[in-house]
Amino acid sequence: MDENRQAQLKQLPGVDRILEFGADEGHFDHIPKSVLIPAIRSAIDALRAQIIESDVPPDSSCFSRITLVAEVKKQAGQTMALKLRRTVNATGVVVHTNLGRSLLSPVVMGNLAAISSRYSNLEFDLKAGRRGSRYSAVEGILCELSGAQAAMIVNNNAAATLLCLDTLATGQEVIVSRGELVEIGGSYRIPDVMAKSGAILKEVGTTNRTHPRDYENAIGERTGLLLKVHTSNYSIVGFTAAVSLPDLVSIGRRHGLPVMEDLGSGTLVDFSKYGLIKEPTVQESLAAGVDVVTFSGDKLLGGPQAGIILGGRRHIDRIKANSLTRALRIDKMTLAALEATLQLYRDEPQAMQQIPTLRMLTLPLPVIQGRAAELKSRLERIPGARLKVELLDISSKAGGGSLPMLDLPSRCLGVTVDGTSVNAVERWMRSSNPPIIGRIENDQFIVDPRTLQEEELDIIEKAFADMLAVGTHGR
Repeated sequence: MDENRQAQLKQLPGVDRILEFGADEGHFDHIPKSVLIPAIRSAIDALRAQIIESDVPPDSSCFSRITLVAEVKKQAGQTMALKLRRTVNATGVVVHTNLGRSLLSPVVMGNLAAISSRYSNLEFDLKAGRRGSRYSAVEGILCELSGAQAAMIVNNNAAATLLCLDTLATGQEVIVSRGELVEIGGSYRIPDVMAKSGAILKEVGTTNRTHPRDYENAIGERTGLLLKVHTSNYSIVGFTAAVSLPDLVSIGRRHGLPVMEDLGSGTLVDFSKYGLIKEPTVQESLAAGVDVVTFSGDKLLGGPQAGIILGGRRHIDRIKANSLTRALRIDKMTLAALEATLQLYRDEPQAMQQIPTLRMLTLPLPVIQGRAAELKSRLERIPGARLKVELLDISSKAGGGSLPMLDLPSRCLGVTVDGTSVNAVERWMRSSNPPIIGRIENDQFIVDPRTLQEEELDIIEKAFADMLAVGTHGR
């Protein structure tokens, strides 16, 4: 090591010295000491590494009080920044699992804030003046909307399925069609959940065809439950056959066996009325006579993450009494958000407008086209000639494993920047504040207006303007 580098190493200040630098003008007053000390050490270590490892040693400005204090504040800011951040969803995937699935309505957020920031009657019966059930806040309205006799809620649909199987069929055989043994994101697999519940899987039929006789022939002394799993995240097409829910219910009745349906996404709205493909509703499943039905709260319902269990009172009461319910129960915030979301369903036109998931799924194409044209005009007004914007007809997706065969017509923007790779554009957008998440297709950065909120056009315009101003290049 040369003498110049050795001299610079001797110039490195200690932790106490940098603390004095910051204390003189109150630079560190709002930084907790538990964060500040590691930030100072990190700044010193970074400068030491630069002295030792860099081809060109740092200049004298790196040792100035201003530079050192600024670096410490930067390190502390990175440590204290919240890791869970708001993002802009420009992907066109409405129920985007990686971006938090369904958005909550402003009405719902108002109730969530009110309940979360104050005490509530979470488990207190105001009329009786004694302890009550946390499920009472939503059980009545769930039964009203769906036609179920009873209801309960756990923290997600995987938990709902696990709890129901553990209650109704532990140690017994559960008969399910081979074509319905689904796996969804995060390695959630029906056979694995069944094994954890203590139930014994008994497959019937083939991957593409299952008939009523397959169930009839499989029923025996050890059979405890007939299970139907809605293929909401994939579709088998071509030479296929499946047993309808009413037929499965009839088989169950003849043999004295309960029938359960895992709807997966689950919806209270018939989307075919709005020009989308038909998806079985929760009401239709219960009307067919199913004993228990489960579905998610944060997919097509458009509410918070939850697993909703509906059905006959005899079976739901047994499920409520299972000791696992305490481990899987939801908190006051989920209840507050779910109840307020369900209230909107009492007026379906209101629900379609005020629940963001429903609104985005059914957003008219002319509205999307107008939004795309406005954003294109904004981007083309940004100074400089490097930005190229093209309007494209590309489909959006429902997402979250919902409506897998549905392509939602959309008008998207394909953006390129001269002298900058599309990967560099995507990285810039993703590192913006807030991060903008789009997708890359045909060497263009794609922005789908379907999933953009009104104020987010400004955010996207600013992000591109900043990028061009900085002059980002690279691969």
